[in-house]
Amino acid sequence: MIEILPLGSSSAGNAYRITDGHTTLLLEAGLPYKELQRALSFQVTQLAGCLVTHDHGDHSKAIKDLMRAGVKVYTGQGTADALGLSGHRLRAIQAHKSFQIGTWTILPFDVEHDAAEPLGFLLANRDVDKLLFLTDSYYCRYQFAGLTHLMVECNYALDIVQERVETGQLHPAQMHRLLRSHFGLDHVKDFLRANDISKVEEIWLLHLSDGNSDEERFKREVQEVTAAVVHVAKR
Repeated sequence: MIEILPLGSSSAGNAYRITDGHTTLLLEAGLPYKELQRALSFQVTQLAGCLVTHDHGDHSKAIKDLMRAGVKVYTGQGTADALGLSGHRLRAIQAHKSFQIGTWTILPFDVEHDAAEPLGFLLANRDVDKLLFLTDSYYCRYQFAGLTHLMVECNYALDIVQERVETGQLHPAQMHRLLRSHFGLDHVKDFLRANDISKVEEIWLLHLSDGNSDEERFKREVQEVTAAVVHVAKR
């Protein structure tokens, strides 16, 4: 059984603790290290590893501190180079080359984002649970079968963004960058329709924008296209 605990899920910082009851991982390290320590009840050393999707600070802020604390960090070489990472606790990974951490088999895949080497992750455990982690991407070219858990960015709704541009609350350049770097509500619904979600038990909507989202609406509209339980990561 997979347990998912959001520690942070916003432009201020992203981090998620996941476990299958045997191996505990951290997905992203975008919070200050001391904040991560507190959120993990000062049990950082119990982490079997930390997976980081890309080099932006709201996903990578605590990487060096985690490595100094003895946690192995798994990320693309492009991300490692962009952040100046090195040392024996760095594990450089590549898209489409699976690797093992404890009871998890992890397959990285490339995504579309304005970063050095952005990745998503498909995680499977021995109980045949399959967790997809997809954030900070405006497009996913892949389809996945047999998913049981889905953690997916749902950053904005296009109509909210357009209204904010029209009323002067958002600069058109910010809208352009947003649309070319993040998954929105329509992306999530299209992704669900394009994939086999018959086994999906739980969906977590991640990284909602403070000004460009509507939590209750997003949850309701995603629930309309799936029978799964839908959560919004709020921390």
